[in-house]
This record gives sequence, structure tokens and C-alpha cells, in this order.
Amino acid sequence: MQGFPEDENLYIWIMSLITSEKNEKVTVITLNRPDKFNSFNREMALELHAALDEAENDKNCRCIVITGTGKAFCAGQDLAEAIDPNGPGIKRIVDEHYNPIIMRIRKIEKPIVAAVNGVAAGAGANIALACDIVVATASAGFIQAFSKIGLIPDSGGTFFLPRLIGWQRATALMMTGDKISANEAVQMGMIYKAFNDDTFVIDALALATGLSLMPTKGLGLTKRLLNESAYNTYDKQLQFESFIQTEAASTYDYNEGVKAFLEKRKPEFRGE
Repeated sequence: MQGFPEDENLYIWIMSLITSEKNEKVTVITLNRPDKFNSFNREMALELHAALDEAENDKNCRCIVITGTGKAFCAGQDLAEAIDPNGPGIKRIVDEHYNPIIMRIRKIEKPIVAAVNGVAAGAGANIALACDIVVATASAGFIQAFSKIGLIPDSGGTFFLPRLIGWQRATALMMTGDKISANEAVQMGMIYKAFNDDTFVIDALALATGLSLMPTKGLGLTKRLLNESAYNTYDKQLQFESFIQTEAASTYDYNEGVKAFLEKRKPEFRGE
């Protein structure tokens, strides 16, 4: 994330097209192909897979941020690769690049924040919308750009967008390819908040840091329940809530939270 504050505990893991910055309990994964507006090619997609796996397996990581370098968050797929006769082809791009990214984002039981620093188009928009919480700069925009070139919204777009903003609006945005401002996205429930451009890095990091200090085991279980709610009937979801609540009540953080409440002190959660 541009302007990410230096810290003696900061560790930066750099691949060629992805950077992963670890500060305390937050891991910031940055799409780092600014000359192409962070559009995906195969190398960057596979590096993002690896970065997400690394963050998931890092016990010290309790919140993940995905953001971009430069003027864009992500412009979607690099079309030069998509039409290259020697390239992976559309089917492999969807099956091996984007679908695994979306599955990882939804299955990692840690809060994942999309910090949209600029335009998010096509797959870039839908990767952001798959995250748990989406914040953006006030100048950012979201575009379902697929219809402009005769494709359909992939990367989970047809699943997440109607659930976020309703069938009519989702259909219109997907068919017209209209650009939506960050403030419009907030108003229609597409994203959580839009921050001023000048304070965006500070505000997004503050949100992620706050999440990382919460009972993140419980946040992960909440995410599991939200995932299941997309498929469950009402009665099955109630049963699953009972089952998961029992699991949550067995965690260290639950016991610490109750103890701290009774002792009138600030809890010290571990994410366990």
C-alpha cells in the first residue's frame, strides 16, 4: 500500500508482481504491476495465490489487506495475454487464476479487507467484492467491464453483486458496464466506506489493525456462517449457528472477553 508507514516490525516479502508487507498482525498484499494498471497475467495471479496461502498459514497474521500500487486497484485481466494464441486461454485463466483466488478469499478464516486505491474493473472489481470488507478512495470507481468486450462477469461477480445491491442494479451494471463512483458504491451497499484520498492509507490500515486486535477466531467463524448462509435454508442456518456458537464459546478469546467484561478491563485477544 503506498505510503504504508515504516515500522521496526515491518517485513516485506517481494515477488516480481506481488508484495506482501507484514506489520504487527496485519498482512498487506499489494498488486504490483502499475504500468498495466495492475491487470492480471498468469504470473501475477499465481503469485497472489501464493501470497494468500502464506498469509493464511502465518499464525501471526490476523487480518489481510489486498490493495494496489499506483493509480489503479486492478484493471482486471491483461487482454494481451487473453488473446495470445500461445497464452493460457480464457478457460485456464478462469479455472486456474480467478476461481482459486475467489475460493481462497472466501475460505480463509481471517478478515480480508479490500483497500481499493483506484479503479477496480472486471475481475479486479469482483475480487474486491469477494472480500469481507471493501473500502475505497473517494476517487475510486467500480466497473463491470466484461460486457464491453462481449464476455460475462466472472470471478464470482454474478454471485456476489446481486446479493450486495439487488438483482436490478446488478443486472444493469453488468449489462451497461457503467462506472460507479466509490460514494455511489457506498450508497447502494456495494462497499463499506469511501475514505478521503489523502487519508486513505491511514484509514484503511486503522480498520485492518482494529480487526486484527479483535477475537479473530470468532470473526473467522462468522465468515464461515456467512458463506453457508448463501446455500442454507433458514432452519438449517439456525442449526448451524447453534453448532458454530458452541465452537466459538470454547475459544480462548470468548473466555478472555467474558473475563475482561466482568473485571471491567480491556480484553487481550489472541485469535485463538
